[in-house]
Amino acid sequence: MMKVILTVLCLIFPFTVNAQNQSMNGIDMQKMMQLMQEMQQCMEKVDQAELGVLEKQSEKFSTEIETLCQSGQRKKAQKKAVAFGKKMMKNPALKQMEKCGEITKGLAIPGMEEQSFEDDFDFSESHVCDE
Repeated sequence: MMKVILTVLCLIFPFTVNAQNQSMNGIDMQKMMQLMQEMQQCMEKVDQAELGVLEKQSEKFSTEIETLCQSGQRKKAQKKAVAFGKKMMKNPALKQMEKCGEITKGLAIPGMEEQSFEDDFDFSESHVCDE
């Protein structure tokens, strides 16, 4: 959990500094901080044990895909990636994290593009070996 919180904080820190540099008014800053606090509370509900399992599965998946791609088995790697992506999109812990991320969708943070977990695990538009 701490890793996730630190990652989120590292991601928003430059935006916070940038917002201060652009003389963001106190109400906007207060709203942003409130939404970030809501997101943190939401993230605390994510099953940490499940995230640990997902991390190990992802590491194993990455190794398998890399091996398949390096050995020229692109079709097999792609098929495996699509199946893994579909499995990940159904995972309750990732669904909870995505729900938490939706809390901050209303914030207009320059340079931060919206991307969903589906985008991270959707290999239908590109080839996994080319990523």
